[in-house]
Amino acid sequence: MTQMKVHIKSFGCQMNRLDTALVRSSLQQVGLCLTDSVKDADIVLINTCSVREHAEQRVISHLGHLKHIRKSRPDIVVGVIGCMAQRLGEKLLEHEAVDIVCGPTQIPQIAKLVADIFVSRKKEIAVTEKILKKTTQKQNLALEEFESVFSREDENIPGQAYVRVMRGCNNFCTYCIVPYVRGPEVCRPPGAIIEQIKRLADNGIKQVTLLGQTVNSYEYKQGEKTWSLADLLAAASDIDGIEWLKFVTSYPSEEFFDDIMHIMAASEKVCSYLHIPAQSGSDKILRAMNRRYDSRQYLELLERAREIVPGIAIAGDFIVGFPGETEEDFRATVELTKKAEYRNAFIFKYSPRPDTSADKKLPDTVPAEIKQKRNVELLAVQEKISERLSRNFLGKQVKVMVEGLSKKSHIDSTGGNPQLVARTATDYIVVFNGPESLAGHFVEVKIINTSPLTLFGELVHEY
Repeated sequence: MTQMKVHIKSFGCQMNRLDTALVRSSLQQVGLCLTDSVKDADIVLINTCSVREHAEQRVISHLGHLKHIRKSRPDIVVGVIGCMAQRLGEKLLEHEAVDIVCGPTQIPQIAKLVADIFVSRKKEIAVTEKILKKTTQKQNLALEEFESVFSREDENIPGQAYVRVMRGCNNFCTYCIVPYVRGPEVCRPPGAIIEQIKRLADNGIKQVTLLGQTVNSYEYKQGEKTWSLADLLAAASDIDGIEWLKFVTSYPSEEFFDDIMHIMAASEKVCSYLHIPAQSGSDKILRAMNRRYDSRQYLELLERAREIVPGIAIAGDFIVGFPGETEEDFRATVELTKKAEYRNAFIFKYSPRPDTSADKKLPDTVPAEIKQKRNVELLAVQEKISERLSRNFLGKQVKVMVEGLSKKSHIDSTGGNPQLVARTATDYIVVFNGPESLAGHFVEVKIINTSPLTLFGELVHEY
């Protein structure tokens, strides 16, 4: 496969971004060259997300475009990997444009699947037949080796890397497809995680984000010791070269919560940022979602976090228009949003996901126009909170990790430098003008203007 070119398109969450980076690295090792252009590619891989219907529709649209390209380039190989591949399996393989279907558990096989299809010219599929069963020891070893060997920095953000600490999920929230496409929860051995972070640090990585569907529920029994996320953060804090540690996404749970907050307060490296979705402010809706807490318990967790870690920034998620959500239920969500005082919140309109219990048992009764109205209103409520919190940064100097060129990339008329985008330890987005060479480095920026979601600054100095 030497000199062949591969184009990888990725949809979805940080977990998918990590999988894409691992696949990219594994294909490069067998001699494939990466290309940003579909037109130049011999192989096109699409890493997919099934969490929302919109994400799957974007993949179907992309496949339609590839079907058109195939008319003039019949030899192009197209593979669909990730959550949508696991969910649809053989149905997806029937698509005229698709040659390979590979689920998340099978991504260590992707290089072989690509090589085989050039030999056999037959369609290839590798998915988990019984996804709700625990992965076998053989599968775990293959995934562990794949994770360790091909771990690298995020291609789009120099100096940063994601490290998976666990796979799958056991919560079975009624709206969520994740357990049906990524399987049961499996925690990686702490030794393997720490060694992986050490190798990344040796290669110049300064910031590591620990990933899990419910990352704060990480638990690994090793002899007489039971490791928690707090233990992982403490051990990773001791690694030379790592300056910032973050973790996402947390489930609202008492288990290990205070331990995690205390290590965040004690360590200069563990960033004071907590992404902890509420999903609804209505206890009735939370029960219907199979979320194992009520609104009071949720707000108490936020209060404890702020007591233990002064200045912590908190982000949340909400689903509006869940089956059975009344206007009163929505009002409860608005009130919780105001009390939570999120730095920002990700707000989504409910869409039924096939095979979930909500799709099977709860009719989608909230009209689309009501979902849209509630979505817009809740975004407006959150925008006011975000705007007020952002204003607190005016005139202050903050340390940021530079990610690279901003999408707008305006050139500074005085210094001739482009606009860069960076993030604070509390995950605020900061834009300022500076040399592109700062990407992957820490700098000090003075904030001179704010908007609800962005801080605007001037470069003070580099570290």
